[in-house]
Formats: sequence, structure tokens, C-alpha cells
Amino acid sequence: MVKFRVCLILLLAAAAVVAEGAAKKPKKVKCKDKKYPNCYHKNLYCPTSCLRTCVVNCSSCKPVCIPPPPPPPSPPPPPPKRRGSPPPPSAPTPYPPPPPSPSTTPLPSPSPPPPPPPPISTTPLPSPPPPASPQSSSTGPKKVMCKNKNYSHCYLMEQYCPVACPDRCEVDCVKCSPVCNCNMPGAVCQDPRFIGGDGITFYFHGKKDRDFCIESDSNLHINAHFIAKKTATWDDRLDRLELVFDGEPIFLPNEEGFKWQPEISPRGVSVTMMQNTNSVEIEVEGNFKIKASVVPITEKESRVHNYDITSEDCFAHLDLSFKFYSLSNNVSGVLGQTYGSTYVSRAKLGVPMPILGGEKEFASSHLFATDCAVARFRGRFPSGDDDFSDKFEYANLNCAGRSDGHGVVCKR
Repeated sequence: MVKFRVCLILLLAAAAVVAEGAAKKPKKVKCKDKKYPNCYHKNLYCPTSCLRTCVVNCSSCKPVCIPPPPPPPSPPPPPPKRRGSPPPPSAPTPYPPPPPSPSTTPLPSPSPPPPPPPPISTTPLPSPPPPASPQSSSTGPKKVMCKNKNYSHCYLMEQYCPVACPDRCEVDCVKCSPVCNCNMPGAVCQDPRFIGGDGITFYFHGKKDRDFCIESDSNLHINAHFIAKKTATWDDRLDRLELVFDGEPIFLPNEEGFKWQPEISPRGVSVTMMQNTNSVEIEVEGNFKIKASVVPITEKESRVHNYDITSEDCFAHLDLSFKFYSLSNNVSGVLGQTYGSTYVSRAKLGVPMPILGGEKEFASSHLFATDCAVARFRGRFPSGDDDFSDKFEYANLNCAGRSDGHGVVCKR
């Protein structure tokens, strides 16, 4: 601001400058593309180089100047007059004819360029929009690759998830093609629907608000609670996973690829974010790997299973996929039993929803108990006494969803 000791004339001059500047306030602009939620409808202002002529680049969330349109071309100069030529006989006057007009419509006098039109697209005109990233389900399927060096023909070859699971799949390195996580042996998804280690799909008939033993062996015991949990209106940007290790909560940043390992613990324990939110991979090297994703129950699932879920009552559950690296032939549990070398499925095949019972066998007293009737847990890896089996590598098992929407078909 101007100091009081400046003379009146200077104050008036300063006021005039301020008034002129006020007439050129920077224009307020917004991103209008909902594909960019971090920038959508955020108030931004034009830079000083183009106070009134800019748009928002939604990908970078910054205002960008638009170059003004070029001025109209100036009219061509008239041809030189002929000095020595007599006028044509038919001319009414002795003067030479006027220069020919370049067009029937008189050219307008040059005028200042018109103001730029209002922006139609949120993408700035000087540069094309950035290509859509396949990593996000909102813009396209996720990009995945085979990471097993034993399959050189497919190793690190980039592929895209199928339409049925645009952000939850992995590559079958043998076939070198992407497969939905819920369509592979060891998957526990939906109501829940299991795909056993033998490749057979079945549904487990448990009981409401009870805990059941999913897998139990000498070195590993997994329980599950089959009832979905109520949550707020679903938003993929909000992380609903809560992780605890040895009684202590784990806090992970919302950053895909971030890997957490405990500072003091058995070696080989890790938790990796598979997406920015709601999806992790938990691994104990040489023992198991679990992929867990929080997913909402869809309207279609609600209709099929009579959940009566409305838009105000959103429920979510975990989609899980298991890989076991060290199981014995004595392994049991709803899913674990299907990995036994002598196991024969009791589920009725050929029906839309083959159901497997066993509530008394697999029920646990609480979520962290190892007291189900078929419990095998002893806190150590299988030894010779446990009849160890390594037959659980189903690289040549081909599973795919049926066209009628019921279950998964697996073939060797």
C-alpha cells in the first residue's frame, strides 16, 4: 500500500494503477472432467501471462494459457495502374478502369482479435491429452505380468486383466494369459464360493455369525467369519482394510506396490499393497501367500442371495486367493482338505451351486482359535511323520467362469 507521506498526485496515480489492475483480475477456471477426482471442480486462476484466456489441464491440475487466434489476413494490394494505355472503347469515361476486386464481398477492415470462446473441453488445446493409464480400474484394466523366471516365453510380458475382473487378476505363466483371482484353485470369493486344490468349485453351508476353519496343518491354521460387514456407501478411494501383526496394528500408505516388513520378526514375512486401497498380498516365504481384496456386495448378488441390500445399506466382504507352499497329506479345513492326496469331493456336481456341508467338523470357538474338530496345527513345518506331499502345483489346471454365471469350470 502507498505510504501517507506521498503527495496527493502520486496517490491518485497509484489509485489509477490499482483500478486498472482490478479490471484485469485473473479468471477463475475449473476442471470439468470427473475422471480426475483430485482436480474435479477445484477452483484455479489463470496465470499472469493470460489473465482471462486459460483452461485447466486436468491431468496436472494446473491452468494453462491458450494462444489467441491469429489475426485475419490483410487484403492484397491493388494492381498498379496503367499509365500509357488508352481507355477501352466501351468505357464511359477517359479514366482507366478501377482495379479488379478480389471478391464480390468487400473485405472488412482489420479489427482486434475476438476474445477466445469458452473452453469446451478441460484438456488444453496446445497439447494432446495424456493416454489413459491401464493401472486403474476407472480408466482401464490393470496391467499384469508373469514373474516366474522358469517360464522364459512369458516372463515379464505385460498383459491386461479380463473384463470380468479388470483390477484383480494374475498371469498363468504356463498358458501366458491373465486369469481372474477368483477363478483359480485356492480362491474363496462371493457367498463364499470355493475353488478347491482339486479344481472343483463348491459352496460351503455354514451358519450365521460363526467362525470356521478354512485350512489347518501342522504349520498353518486359518479361520474365517463368513458374514459380510456393513460399511458406509462404497467408495473405492477409501481403504477399509485393518491389519494387525502380533497384536499390533499395521498402518500402510495408500500406495500400490508399497511393501511392509516387520523390524523384529521371523524372516520372510511381508505385506504388499496390490492397489492404492482395499487390496493386499500377505506372504510368509516357503509357507503361504494370500491375496485379500475388500469388495462390495453387488445388487446382483443381493438379488440372488436375498440380502435385501439397498443403496443406503452397503455391505462388503473379502475376496481371497490362497497359495500354499508346504502342506502335508494330513491337511484339513473347508479348503485345506481339497489339497489332500486321497481327498474325494463330497459336493454334488452338475448343479448350479454344489454345496459342501461340515459345520460340526470345521466350526471354531472364535476367530483365532485352533480348536475345530479337524485341527492339525502344532506350530512347526511338516516333517517326515506328517507324510509331506508336494503335489499341489497345479500349473496345468485351466479354470474359467461359466457363461451362465454359475460357478467355475476347471479342466486338466
